[in-house]
Amino acid sequence: MKVDTLIIGAGLSGLAAAARLHESGQSFLILEASDAVGGRVGTETVDGFLIDRGFQVFLDAYPESSALLNLEQLDLRAFEPGALVWKGGKLHCLMDVFRRPDAFLSSLAAPIGTLSDKWRVVRLRERFRKMPVEQIWTLPEQSTLEFLKGEGFSREMIDLFFRGFYGGIFLEDELTTSARMFAFTFGMFARGRATLPASGMKAIPEQLASRLPPGSIRLSCPVRKIEGKSVRTDEEEFTAKQILLATDATQASILLKKSSTPAWRRTASLSFSADESPYSDRLIALRGDRKGIIHHLTVPSNVAPTYSPDTKSLVSVTLVGNSCEGAGLESQVRRELLDWFGPATATWRLLRIDSINEALPANIPFDRFPPKVSDGIYIAGDHVRNASIEGAIGSGIRAAENILGDCIQKI
Repeated sequence: MKVDTLIIGAGLSGLAAAARLHESGQSFLILEASDAVGGRVGTETVDGFLIDRGFQVFLDAYPESSALLNLEQLDLRAFEPGALVWKGGKLHCLMDVFRRPDAFLSSLAAPIGTLSDKWRVVRLRERFRKMPVEQIWTLPEQSTLEFLKGEGFSREMIDLFFRGFYGGIFLEDELTTSARMFAFTFGMFARGRATLPASGMKAIPEQLASRLPPGSIRLSCPVRKIEGKSVRTDEEEFTAKQILLATDATQASILLKKSSTPAWRRTASLSFSADESPYSDRLIALRGDRKGIIHHLTVPSNVAPTYSPDTKSLVSVTLVGNSCEGAGLESQVRRELLDWFGPATATWRLLRIDSINEALPANIPFDRFPPKVSDGIYIAGDHVRNASIEGAIGSGIRAAENILGDCIQKI
């Protein structure tokens, strides 16, 4: 079978690229190894509960994603702009006072950081809210921790808030992630909202796939080898003018025959059914004291009631890094939940445990995967641009534009 472009992978990058190629009248075929679209973005239904594949949110300020997707159709439900922080045996609330001015005094009084820290957060918010995205990616390269220390934040503020909040985004609380990524996500939170689609995160890739021609996606069709402009699966060989490799970083390394294997960040999520929500806020709850294995927890059904059936609540507990290891994770998590919320947690029913060893690509050098590998061979993914939904979608769009541009030059 021959088409203009073969796309390997039906994750967000591959689907975004396909949508752009389809708009331009290019023929394409997507080959996906798994039995569903979405890659690492997905949702399972368990006993009527919607359980996303690890802790995931969609930031509606993402420029390229928001331009490509129909946000109204996604029926986005928003978190409140802030966080709960566990310290001293109780949860303390910190809010974005620009959006919640009624929470100014309570946020100011919360024993999380100093008054100077909170003023620095305000200044940083406005700085990155106004900074063009293109400029953010030209900031001096340093770790997030180095940046925060350079901005004058106290150790307490870094440990209690930043390691919890951004550690949950980066899936590492040592804050070794690039300060550019920190600035980018900080700016997105300041400009928009963290949201969940009413039908789960899977709604994002499913919406993109629904726009593509029937028969343009082949599921359960793993690619084994790339030879020139040909692609081999277990049962068939495909040829194309262009090949777009839109897999994850590990599979890209294998197919491109790279000698080293990319590093990943891992996470585990424990999902519980509760008769009542442990708190009513639409907020993430962070472990500020860092004395247990729980990194943070959310109650997705507080944000999107569609995530749980009837009057039940869905509680999602997230672990990061080495905390995901070892036996007895449920027992340890339950002991910590008892400390947080009391004996009512004993009645919570475990729905499932998701251990995700390849959740986010770690700090990959920007030149490891250039967008164009060779003549007619292109690459896309969050490992090419940045580890986010926006990075994945934007990378797919850019790859499609590169393909279309090269096609024009050849005419």
